[in-house]
Amino acid sequence: MIDEMLSQLSQWLRGGGLESEIVISCRIRLARNLSGYPFVSRATETDRRGIRDIVYRVVGDNFGVSDFYFVDIDSLSPLDRMYLLERQLISRELVESAGTRAALIKRDESFCIMINEEDHLRLHATTSGFEPMRIWQLLNEIDDKLAANLSYSFHRQLGYLSACPTNVGTGMRVSVMLHLPALAVTKEIEKVFRSLQKVNLTIRGLYGENSQPVGDLYQISNQITLGKTESELIATLQNFVPQILTFERQSRDFLLREQREILLDRCSRAVGLLKTARTIGSVETLHHLSSLRLGVNMGLIDNIAIDDINRLFLNTQPAHLQKILGEKLAQNERDVERAKYLRSNLGTI
Repeated sequence: MIDEMLSQLSQWLRGGGLESEIVISCRIRLARNLSGYPFVSRATETDRRGIRDIVYRVVGDNFGVSDFYFVDIDSLSPLDRMYLLERQLISRELVESAGTRAALIKRDESFCIMINEEDHLRLHATTSGFEPMRIWQLLNEIDDKLAANLSYSFHRQLGYLSACPTNVGTGMRVSVMLHLPALAVTKEIEKVFRSLQKVNLTIRGLYGENSQPVGDLYQISNQITLGKTESELIATLQNFVPQILTFERQSRDFLLREQREILLDRCSRAVGLLKTARTIGSVETLHHLSSLRLGVNMGLIDNIAIDDINRLFLNTQPAHLQKILGEKLAQNERDVERAKYLRSNLGTI
């Protein structure tokens, strides 16, 4: 069933929306718990199944079964779990935890509900480009419809209750995935990190909490929700992200003006290696695809579209590569097949 997703790019990598040359995607997540059930860490298997079943029923009754994939995570193979993680549809915690857990994934991958992760429900909506208000309107409508049919754990003073204190309040996390290769090359990225801390924003890697940045991709999100309204949390990113975009563009202009040959060399080496490597790991691939993406956006490389780079970015990840080839591979075998896949897709550059 979820194999059908291979025919489309993940929502977060579709390359559209505002500021899409730097902003890869924007996502808003809501943490919700059901009253009458203990938090997931204290829940029995009977509790977990009850939570899953009631959410399945409410979503099916109010949104239609045909629009969603109903996925029991504990019944998936490890490969399929990693496949959904690579598509930014489920979290690493949902992948690695045990017991009854599930995901309801909209077929266009714009919206997902994780069930029995750290909280009973984690709702998130995603779009490419920088359009937080648009996806908040979508997510808010869905949350309101769910709230009309589910009893959420809510405190009049504290707001929505969560297993993690940092999520108490709105339960909202607003995150933006940015491609910042020029700031990384010019060593200015540390200044951005320091400025984030001053406004209670945090930076994470490609797969969220506890992951490291790779491919010059950085997730920026709010650290706390308590005492802040949804509008205030969104406004913080709306005010701060444009500053980061300005810094990245200034760094790109500097590289083009002052270090053009070094920049050209970086992009040319990336193209050459990706086209000729006989074995290559996923992290190294992301590093060189980042340089390729930078070169295309700066007009230094032609004959390839950003959509094609995004597809390579996703399809060279370990689980996707194995799903495309239809077989489970050891790491050294994946590295060989990844190089072969890149050569076959970059031969015309």
